Amino acid sequence: MNSKIIDYARALDQVSRERRRDFHRYAETAWMEMRTSAIINKTLTELGYEVVTGKDLCLEEARIGVPAPEELEAHWKLALEQGAPAEYLTEEMKEGFTGVMGILRRGQGPVVALRFDIDALGILEEEKESHRPYREGFSSVNRGTMHACGHDGHGAIGLGVAEVLMKLKEDLHGTIKLIFQPGEEGAKGARAIVAHGHLDDVDYFVGTHIAPTGGPDDGDVTPGTWGSLATSKYDAHFYGQAAHAGGFPEKGRNAIMAACSAVLNLTAIPRHSGGISRVNVGTIQGGTGRNVVPDYGVIQFEVRGETTEINEFMDQEAVRICKAAAQMWGCTCELIFQGGAQSQHSDEDFLEQIAGIVERDLPHLRVSSCKNAQNWGSEDISLMMNRVQEHGGKATYMRSTTPVASAQHTTAFDFDEKVLVEAIQTFSAIVWELCGNQGNEKAR
Repeated sequence: MNSKIIDYARALDQVSRERRRDFHRYAETAWMEMRTSAIINKTLTELGYEVVTGKDLCLEEARIGVPAPEELEAHWKLALEQGAPAEYLTEEMKEGFTGVMGILRRGQGPVVALRFDIDALGILEEEKESHRPYREGFSSVNRGTMHACGHDGHGAIGLGVAEVLMKLKEDLHGTIKLIFQPGEEGAKGARAIVAHGHLDDVDYFVGTHIAPTGGPDDGDVTPGTWGSLATSKYDAHFYGQAAHAGGFPEKGRNAIMAACSAVLNLTAIPRHSGGISRVNVGTIQGGTGRNVVPDYGVIQFEVRGETTEINEFMDQEAVRICKAAAQMWGCTCELIFQGGAQSQHSDEDFLEQIAGIVERDLPHLRVSSCKNAQNWGSEDISLMMNRVQEHGGKATYMRSTTPVASAQHTTAFDFDEKVLVEAIQTFSAIVWELCGNQGNEKAR
């Protein structure tokens, strides 16, 4: 069977590359992955999966950072123009309910969930011949939106896994959930799926991220990661009172000064003795003219912590500072929570099991010498992993390593597409070990 998995995945090489390039060309950001979700829905439906979408997938009151209704509706129309299958471009998507889950039910056995994030970033893509997507005609047509982190590849991997598992279904036992998650960037989307309860019955959870090859010790697969930073992300809106800057400055309440005071003092939060902590203010805007005391200012900032507890300390201090800065300048402050994630760790015994699966069943792939890699970024996959682990399940967050053209979150990011088939093989082999005839008894 393992040789069949290898062959099934290799047969999907070309279509996986085409899927990745299609998703790349029509990049969509958080809660607007409408065309992407419609295509995934159509593919899973035609393969024979039970499909969950819309408000059945994402709990409405748990969503954060959703764009304005007029922006969502405009993008819904654009998605239709750009080839989204109309029968799968639902009305709920017009409200920003994106993402898809495919379920394969095969009777008694473990519940296994695999996660693939599908959103892009708000980045203007490189327009140079040296950038392969531009040179070969699949760079983003949605100017200012770009797949600069590999989620286009994740979507293609997930659909490839769906095809392989359907070929194996007669020999599978248990329930397999393929979660195509919206809004990972900014840590927005996982929360709404977790809140809906879709991880509450999961015994085994596996995710991966396409990652750059860092050195000779890197293999093709890193079975787990640890050290992912918890994070909170905010928009802080400062409201003051406009006045003529020359004639009646005393009547004004300077919202930009309140915002600037917040910026300076946010960076002065004491670092936590218990571990790594971070704070960053990424944008500041406000005002209407040089001769007007500004009545509005806004900053976008984030804090992070090595543990959820350290992040909570940073979060509380940041909120306190913003409110105090507003009060000092006679202004008010409205804080809008825009995303967040917890710290996470991969289960050591589970990642060791995965390392064994790759070494035994996929001998053409190398397992990284460091099987549990350090990760100082933040990822809302942590919310899914932690929910599974809370009720005794096992979870891991792998890396699928491959050469890249530029660092992630940069305008020239691209990756070697050989990783698509390799990741499809890895996910499929793991599911076979847990749910296949020969692995089912061990999995339970």
